[in-house]
Amino acid sequence: MALAERWNRRKLARWAFVILVLACLLPVVVRTLRSDREPSVDIEHLDGTTTSISLRELNARNVLERRGEYENQYGNWRDPGMYTGVLISDLLNDDAYSAVEVVAEDGYRVVIDRTRLEDPEYPVVLAFRMDGVDVPQWEDGFRIAVLPEDGRVGNEEYDAVSAGSYWVRNVVRLVVLP
Repeated sequence: MALAERWNRRKLARWAFVILVLACLLPVVVRTLRSDREPSVDIEHLDGTTTSISLRELNARNVLERRGEYENQYGNWRDPGMYTGVLISDLLNDDAYSAVEVVAEDGYRVVIDRTRLEDPEYPVVLAFRMDGVDVPQWEDGFRIAVLPEDGRVGNEEYDAVSAGSYWVRNVVRLVVLP
């Protein structure tokens, strides 16, 4: 009986060691798998299809890089910096759209009508870089930015209660509306 008991203890010790090693390695494996996924934004088109555009694909497109900042509803100027992004209108395959709904990771949504999206005086971009820092290191994630030549978007000139309401952070999806 002593031999069987010793054998069971050894077996138990081996299993405990294996479980301990797995418990230590699991967070490393999960972190690695998560970091291997390239950041992207989904675009839901009018025909019902969804495409994802990755950071690498955005970098390969024609980008707009400008200084930008916006006025919030209290009259304060926020988030000044050098933004790099792709025009939202250049990301759409849909000719007959009327607007795009921008959806953030936290559920915040804003609808931007076509006239704003295609206004050459106030280009609207899906920004992926600010001050030389790309997503995911840039904590605001993919962001909508409005980038006129002078770099400032005020409430009165943009005809909005808050020009900042258009500067959506952590964008996860663009929904093209008919």
